[in-house]
Amino acid sequence: MNRKEATQKIMDAKIAKGLTWEEISKVSENSETWVVTALLGQATMTRPEAEKMAKLLELDEEVVQALTVIPHRGEVMQMPPTDPILYRLYEMLLVYGPTIKELIQEKVGEGIMSAINFELDVDKIEDPNGGDPRVVLTLNGKFLPYRRW
Repeated sequence: MNRKEATQKIMDAKIAKGLTWEEISKVSENSETWVVTALLGQATMTRPEAEKMAKLLELDEEVVQALTVIPHRGEVMQMPPTDPILYRLYEMLLVYGPTIKELIQEKVGEGIMSAINFELDVDKIEDPNGGDPRVVLTLNGKFLPYRRW
């Protein structure tokens, strides 16, 4: 079974059981965002982690095995994305990417923010003006300076 097929089984089980990602991630010792990333096929679980997920979601051994295989990351969507949420993130990067780059270089130096030594949080806050809720994305990556040799 490949990662895409495993992800479909996971999504089907999540829906059938009426579970939230928060409820699913509570059986793990990892963050909610990491668990979702792994269950959507973009991170590797250890066998014990995968077995916990399989038990909760009543999934078979094939799914456990798929979750423990190192994924081919970044192949889950076409670019540019067509899903409205994903497209807006893409649009934000197009508009604010150069600003982020400039500010990282000015504040931290010449280098990059790691996407490997990295944490992501997604939160909801209430609008102080009483409008629709607001979404807060926190990208927290280790700074990796370019090295000289």
